[in-house]
Amino acid sequence: MKNICFSFKGIFGLIGAGVIMTIFVLCCGIFWLTRSLAAVMACLTTAIVLFAWAFILIRILQMRLTIFADDVCQTIDDMMQGKTVPGIIFDNDTLLDRINHRLNRLYQMLRNNQKKIEEQRTDLQGMISDISHQVKTPAANLKMAATLLLEQELPRTQQIDHLQSMIVQLDKLDFLMNTMVKSSRLETGAISLEKQRLPIYETLALALGSIFLKAEEKHLHVIVDCPEELTVPHDSKWTSEAVFNILENAVKYTPAGGTIRVGVVRWESYIKIDIADTGRGIPESAQGAIFKRFYREPEVHNIEGIGIGLYLAREIISRQGGSIKVTSVAGNGATFTVFLPNEEEAHS
Repeated sequence: MKNICFSFKGIFGLIGAGVIMTIFVLCCGIFWLTRSLAAVMACLTTAIVLFAWAFILIRILQMRLTIFADDVCQTIDDMMQGKTVPGIIFDNDTLLDRINHRLNRLYQMLRNNQKKIEEQRTDLQGMISDISHQVKTPAANLKMAATLLLEQELPRTQQIDHLQSMIVQLDKLDFLMNTMVKSSRLETGAISLEKQRLPIYETLALALGSIFLKAEEKHLHVIVDCPEELTVPHDSKWTSEAVFNILENAVKYTPAGGTIRVGVVRWESYIKIDIADTGRGIPESAQGAIFKRFYREPEVHNIEGIGIGLYLAREIISRQGGSIKVTSVAGNGATFTVFLPNEEEAHS
């Protein structure tokens, strides 16, 4: 059986017809009981007055619903057209006010989602532009080396030099792709960081082991002060990746014979890891930008790097509830401070 739908006018018409039939039956019943026309007229007059008041109330309710529906439709039209502030519906009625409140909440949610989509689109365009820029140089070098090998008969030693140069450029592209994959997987949540209470000393040892050879080549003094028994909830693998990225920068920008100090201190709610170097330092104007993806200071473009290590480090630490800050004066080295929450002690 098909559902029967009535409009407001149809509903009000049915109610009116039902009231009229009820009055007629009531008048007939009173006349049959009393045999008095006066009683019937009194009942009829009362019924007509009540019917008139009911008709007025119904008309007022219908008008209010019509006006409210028009306002809702106008607000939805404003939302569809992307207006910054849609028409606000004012109504003191509790039920209608609840509908208005939900509608405005829906609008705010849609605006926030639209804003996020626009920001993501801008980030995506910027990322594509940055990747294109980063890939352009090694790709051009590869093409030039391949062209020389194809078009010229070079001595064996020069052929080997060009092939080694191509390997270096391929390594750069491989590093760039791997780093971008890690970054995108972190951002999209494809990688979940699993925090366990483990010794922070072991995590630092993993990071330090990866920069040991480069530090030795530059005769850098690496000094570590970390209690071996100190534990903190963290993802050891990814935290060591973050610390490695900071240490790698310290090695890269510290001149030969310099010093890198790693110190760990337990605070009440956090574990503080300081990574200090005696390198070139970071100008104050650049300290707010160094954690951006692909950012590099103009003065260091001659030094190997793509400017994504600190960005990745911040993503890893922030996703564990921690933070990174930098303190530096140009020419006097830099200190990166990593804060990791010590949850169990913080909640005790």
